Amino acid sequence: MSALLALNAGSSSIKFALFDLANTPLAMPPLWQGQVSGLHGPQPRYQDGLTDHPLPVDQASAIRSALQHILAQLPRHLGARALAGVVHRVVHGGDRHVAPTRLDRSTLAALRSLIPLAPLHQPHALEAIEHCQGMLPATPQLACFDTAFHHTLPEVEQLLPLPPELRQQGIRRYGFHGLSYQYLAQVLPQRHGDSAQGRLLCAHLGSGASLCAIQAGQSVATTMGFSALDGLMMGSRSGSMDPGVLLHLLDTAHYSPAQLADLLYRRSGLLGMSGLSADTRVLLQQEAEHPGARQALALYVRRIVRECGALVAVMGGLDMLAFTAGVGERSAEIRRRICEGLAWLGISLDDNANKAHARLISSPDSRIKVVVEPTQEEWMAATAARALL
Repeated sequence: MSALLALNAGSSSIKFALFDLANTPLAMPPLWQGQVSGLHGPQPRYQDGLTDHPLPVDQASAIRSALQHILAQLPRHLGARALAGVVHRVVHGGDRHVAPTRLDRSTLAALRSLIPLAPLHQPHALEAIEHCQGMLPATPQLACFDTAFHHTLPEVEQLLPLPPELRQQGIRRYGFHGLSYQYLAQVLPQRHGDSAQGRLLCAHLGSGASLCAIQAGQSVATTMGFSALDGLMMGSRSGSMDPGVLLHLLDTAHYSPAQLADLLYRRSGLLGMSGLSADTRVLLQQEAEHPGARQALALYVRRIVRECGALVAVMGGLDMLAFTAGVGERSAEIRRRICEGLAWLGISLDDNANKAHARLISSPDSRIKVVVEPTQEEWMAATAARALL
């Protein structure tokens, strides 16, 4: 009897889930799951379904402190099972890593070279891996990559309009949120039948946000490209930006590269526009009295609707629209506004189902099925990594 631990170390949290390898497919819910949130804030919290409490951490090594606490709880959830391995969600795999990978020194060196392409996420995942190697030296460490699902993108979707020598340096469109989209591509046909196997548009709307066009279970177009900055407006990230603005900031406003990165990754999006919050719940509460909140939400929805139209055009139509991740799963109002902007496609919502966050939220007379599906990135990573064990 054995089990597999999935770890998802992000910019401010570590999510974890333990899966029994005796089950095929892996059972949901897992044996144990939870997270440490607010990792670099004033009061991190540990939650695992049984307990919810503040977790003091050493801020000089917050990830290690959180992992030590998680691993200390592990034995009582393993029971008589052996820990067969730890699989880590890694945002960027570059050109080389398009399948689950067992981690060794050379692989880690290659993944470190990709930090500039995902500076908010890649360093945290690599730090978690290195700490786990130290704390569990006899346990295999594996990785699954958010970019891997998008290796099926047609060549024209990978290209950037730049000289070919830059493509040879790895400057191309990759796509992200792949574990989430891979999960939807696998689960939605089981839940909703043929319409999910046709022209499927998935909206992963969380603190990071992107769209993915999926046909026959494969990614054919997506809004994120070379980095996780591209595409939709996000919580604190700008999304697509006129390059002329960046040149202006570098030249006329004398921004340094570090200042520019801080602006685009941490001080833009909903947070930057509103001056209030990156959280749509806060902005929805404030929009009636606060012009910045109102403008930020309007642009946020507008950009999603516009990019939906582009991906529908690429697929030549649409059979199903699926919402996932924090905002997509839990904000009925944001879903309503997006679908209102896509009414020209024949989308019609069932208001009661939408407010109840039902799995199917479109009305019976809607030409397009609209669904809500909570993402399970840890389950997908564990499922994908299982073959390596």
